[in-house]
Amino acid sequence: MGRGSAATVAAAGGLVGLGYYLVVTGKLTIDTGWGRRVRPLGPFGVQVGAPAATVFDLIAAPYLGRTPRAMSGKLQVLQRGTDMVLAEHYTPVHRGRLIAATLETVTFDRPHRIGFRLVRGPVPQITEEFTLTEEDGTTRLDYSGELGTDFGTVGQWWADRVATAWEAAVRSSFTSIRTEAERRAMPGS
Repeated sequence: MGRGSAATVAAAGGLVGLGYYLVVTGKLTIDTGWGRRVRPLGPFGVQVGAPAATVFDLIAAPYLGRTPRAMSGKLQVLQRGTDMVLAEHYTPVHRGRLIAATLETVTFDRPHRIGFRLVRGPVPQITEEFTLTEEDGTTRLDYSGELGTDFGTVGQWWADRVATAWEAAVRSSFTSIRTEAERRAMPGS
């Protein structure tokens, strides 16, 4: 391989690496619509020993009210309304070496539903919803959604990687939501 060929390969590798970094961190969203494939997110859920209003308020509070300082590294609300916000979410990826940033609209239908729609992120399309169903003072919190990627089989491979991390983040948040909602629902809390 000549010097020119080696330089070309190095430059191409650098561009691929830069492209990967930009896509993973949400700084570049590639949305062509070519070969768009959509895959489900979830569904899964958790039973919470608290009323739906308690669970809903716990989830909605950082968006509709003041975002706690402890969440500043995970969430920044850019525009706040009464039933919709525009928010940036930050998620560590690659064992914390990179931070994926997504920009999403979040809608609220108290106390039954919270919806998320991706504006900018590592894939061109994500819609999600948390639904809350109360029965006898406990709440079923369910999650479902769709994730879409372009470029056929290659995009589907990427979608599987993103979905795995995305669903893991939601499952983790469900654990903390259940713990805190049940604490708040305890008598004397």
